Amino acid sequence: MNSRLRKATHNRGHFPSEQAALKVLYLAVREQITPRASDINHVAARWKEALNQFSLFFEDRLSIR
Repeated sequence: MNSRLRKATHNRGHFPSEQAALKVLYLAVREQITPRASDINHVAARWKEALNQFSLFFEDRLSIR
């Protein structure tokens, strides 16, 4: 996280105010925390594979509609 914050401030150069610097740091942290759409799609594809395996092993416990 420290390297991401350093990169965000280094790429920007100088800031007109402390408020501007805090905003850049806030956006950098938020970018790291929130999942991207590509990450969500990847997880959804993997979940489908897992659900298929669960349906094979636990047919009596799992009802797929």
